[in-house]
Amino acid sequence: MLFIIGPPAVGKMTVGAEIAARTGLRLFHNHLAIEPVLRFFPFGSPPFGRLVDRFRRDLIEEVAASDLPGLIFTYVWAFDLPEDGRAVERFAEPFRTRGGRVLHLELQATQEVRLERNSGETRLAEKPSKRDQAFSRQNLLDLDRDHRLSSDGRFDGRADHLRIDNTHLSPAEVATRAIAHFGLSRQL
Repeated sequence: MLFIIGPPAVGKMTVGAEIAARTGLRLFHNHLAIEPVLRFFPFGSPPFGRLVDRFRRDLIEEVAASDLPGLIFTYVWAFDLPEDGRAVERFAEPFRTRGGRVLHLELQATQEVRLERNSGETRLAEKPSKRDQAFSRQNLLDLDRDHRLSSDGRFDGRADHLRIDNTHLSPAEVATRAIAHFGLSRQL
């Protein structure tokens, strides 16, 4: 399992798609769980949280138990919230118990670049909730202000963690570095 973590609009989904295309790993970007539930329940409400969490856990468990080559999962990890760390561990557990590798690609970019990326065509196509640009922009700014969205080097040097500032890198360049660092190869 490859987690791609980082703040909103850093390029997690786009880099994940590039890695998936080159390795055969399947991309589960976080909004695949979020968007359908938003049609019924508001973000942050108890039913929203339960349904999104259940869908994530069930899908991850099924992929881990299958003969699929693996999973890329994107996630905004607020490092100041212990529950986010526990969620990452809970999502990784089905792969770990089966002897699978769990890897973390952490992306960083300047806020200015992320605000530009926030209105990108692919992002808006895949994430309808981001189409309200005023709300989406403010949400990005609020999350940056209220949470620590970077590991601040806490995992640097570990073989299972790679931190890349992709402010000036293309998704293809980031994917190339991640694939080489983790020794990922075509799995199909």
